[in-house]
Amino acid sequence: MTEGKKSGFAALAKESSLYPQEKLMKVKSGSKSLNISIPSEVSYQESRIALTPAATGILVNNGQEVLVEQGAGKKTFFLDNDFSEQGSKIVYSSKEAFEANIIVKVEPPTLKEIALMKPGSTIFSALQLGSSSVEYFEALNRKKITAIGFEMLEDKVGGLPIVNAMSELAGSMAIPIASELMSTVSGGKGVVLGGITGVPPSRVIILGAGTVGEYSARAALGLGAEVRIFDNELYKLRRIKHKLGSQVFTSTIDSATLAQSLKSADVVIGALRAEKGRARCVVTEEMVAQMKSGAVIIDVSIDQGGCIETSECTSHDKPTFTKYDVIHYCVPNIASRAARSATTALSNILTPVLLKIAEVGGVDDMMYQYGWFNKGVYAYKGSTTNLGIARRFNLPFKDLSLLLAARF
Repeated sequence: MTEGKKSGFAALAKESSLYPQEKLMKVKSGSKSLNISIPSEVSYQESRIALTPAATGILVNNGQEVLVEQGAGKKTFFLDNDFSEQGSKIVYSSKEAFEANIIVKVEPPTLKEIALMKPGSTIFSALQLGSSSVEYFEALNRKKITAIGFEMLEDKVGGLPIVNAMSELAGSMAIPIASELMSTVSGGKGVVLGGITGVPPSRVIILGAGTVGEYSARAALGLGAEVRIFDNELYKLRRIKHKLGSQVFTSTIDSATLAQSLKSADVVIGALRAEKGRARCVVTEEMVAQMKSGAVIIDVSIDQGGCIETSECTSHDKPTFTKYDVIHYCVPNIASRAARSATTALSNILTPVLLKIAEVGGVDDMMYQYGWFNKGVYAYKGSTTNLGIARRFNLPFKDLSLLLAARF
């Protein structure tokens, strides 16, 4: 009788849904929590960092762990408290920062920083592979580190988003810098770039019709200067005329026309960049010697060796020197003058990429699934080497170094 009652109650409970019913939970496919760190920059006069506090907040809210070295954002006026309020964890030594699985920084890691990294980790930064030594690659290979270069990272349409963003900044800042150097208080000849009533405008020569050239021309035209643009790529000259929407003088780079224009130039912006190796030198020392006294040269391509023969690398502490009575400004990292704007630009590009990496399951999966991403990857993990191309290699380092030499 008792057993029958139990059986009857069990049947009633089952029919009345009193027993909990099994149900499959939805599991996100491929998602992976990333361990990301932002170390302090140790390179000389580097003020930028890779991510803003708001960007780290987005990453944390999407399930990622973000570590920030104490004082990393000081030069960009981002406080440690700004990061911690967004959910980031503040660490108090470089050792802790470089133990993360993914390190995001601006300048290439030094050999000392590579030594702090865990084997098999990933570094997101500028790499400057063309000027790196064999010892540098050996250090990366010993740790089996995946290195993703800012300067090679492509977007889905084949552009270089980080290079373009920093070039926009450098181009926009080149003209105000030139304007200041021409002022009397800075030791210049006391000339304004724009033409005022009854005074002819200054002449600005721009060497290169790329992103730096375009933004320099926009700034100069906005001030009312006369602009002349030189480049050997006709499609670039045609494109920049269309983008500027004004009739600017354009020309291919031939010695006679360029030398004649330089004689009357008040400002010369060197904005030629090479796809590989160093920039081509198009302005000779003799041409500089024939320029007007007090003219200004800003060689933005100095990080690739410069396109003007008299250019020599300078720093933010001592940015200029004078040769043939022409003021030269040859600071390689102009964008770091506007560190906060540059950091915001970097964050806008890197944050979606990091979120995508987490979504697909990690850096390796991102490399193999998206061709546009692995164009910026230099990786050496045992049997896999990826150097800007979506292929697999099984090479000893001797052959790898030959590959690098051929590529760069």
